[in-house]
Amino acid sequence: MKYTLDGNIRPSLARRLRTRLIDKQEWQLWLFALPAIVFFLIFHYGPMYGVIIAFKNYSPSRGISASKWVGFTYFARFLKSPMCWTLIRNTLVLSFYQLIVTFPFPVALALLLNHMRNKRGVKLVQTITYAPHFISLVVMSGMLFLFFSPSSGVINAIITKLGRESIYFMGEERWYRHLFVFSHVWQHTGYNAIIFLAALTAVDPAQYEAATIDGASIWQKIISIDLPAISPTLVTMLLLQVGKMFNVDTQKALLLQTPTNLGVSEIIGTYVYKIGLVNSQFSYSTAINLFQTVVNLVILLSVNYISKRLTEESLW
Repeated sequence: MKYTLDGNIRPSLARRLRTRLIDKQEWQLWLFALPAIVFFLIFHYGPMYGVIIAFKNYSPSRGISASKWVGFTYFARFLKSPMCWTLIRNTLVLSFYQLIVTFPFPVALALLLNHMRNKRGVKLVQTITYAPHFISLVVMSGMLFLFFSPSSGVINAIITKLGRESIYFMGEERWYRHLFVFSHVWQHTGYNAIIFLAALTAVDPAQYEAATIDGASIWQKIISIDLPAISPTLVTMLLLQVGKMFNVDTQKALLLQTPTNLGVSEIIGTYVYKIGLVNSQFSYSTAINLFQTVVNLVILLSVNYISKRLTEESLW
């Protein structure tokens, strides 16, 4: 054990001893976290071994290790495919549309609830807006087909009552993206607003009182107090959303897909599902999915770097 001239233990050694002591004291917490760690290792990190079939001509009878290496053959095949740029365009357009439409709604709802003085009204609005989040995606998709049905749907019944012809919303390409995005707004806005409400609870009430004394309106309080307070949360959530630009909800896209709207509803996720699970082209579908993941990672790293340089806010 090394000492300084005044007889004290060197700081680095003291820090190591303190760290070991803390670890011993917190073993119960690590024990509680162990099931989650094991779960992620088995079901999230373990299957990542299978990503190597993107570089092999995988055959289930041979197995992963015995299959022949083919390098970047499947990546080149996808990039040369006539479907490649159509899939990328559909995925990016739908994802970007969803981002710019859905991101402001939870923020606006959180700001509205934060300035409501009627507590019963706040609870009522929260209940109404939170409830759709817990509806199954399959049920929600069925509701859309039911409500927008050209023959028996409520929406088309109103349209025909107004003297216009019924519209096949679920079958026309021009309506697909609108239904996809705004159904997401309806289903998840209330739930996503929770994190912004939590951030707003950190605001000192004295700031609102001072602003009220100065004669500030609610809008001025939002601009001067609320938005600066939640700006780190806003940046973090925006970065997370941008980092998923290529990860549109495949299950929802597939459930709302019909043969007549394939021109805009066929995205990378649905194509991977059909190629991999339906047509059993495992290596090809894995290569496409790996390409999608790498692009997502590049976008996330780039946006995080830009945000750190411009706003000094980042994920790491």
